[in-house]
Amino acid sequence: MLGTFQASHLRIEVPATAAQLTPYLTELKQIQQWLWPLHLEGGGDRLQQGSHFTTQLGWLRIEHRVELISAGRLVLVLRAGIEGWQEWCWGDGWVQSCIEGVTPLPLELGQTLLLWRLRAALSP
Repeated sequence: MLGTFQASHLRIEVPATAAQLTPYLTELKQIQQWLWPLHLEGGGDRLQQGSHFTTQLGWLRIEHRVELISAGRLVLVLRAGIEGWQEWCWGDGWVQSCIEGVTPLPLELGQTLLLWRLRAALSP
């Protein structure tokens, strides 16, 4: 894989409880709402351990495999456009994303944009 190793850890406040956040991070129909403009393929309706899905924007394709899913936590193994992993944690009023991997892409910029999109989807 060409690129450099990058790591980014971001936590933001959101206008939602943990129960309200859970579907936005574990149900593919809800994820697609805030993941735009990335296109999501596969994975079924709800993420579960071992699920696979792909996100794509133009030539950029990232394969995701659910390594762990529990109350308030989701860990994904990433391949293709990013070789690494991503962890989502959430609770009442906050969500955190940690991502590490080798990629030629600006990892922190992409992660920041996705968190802003998630917060916007949750805002009244």
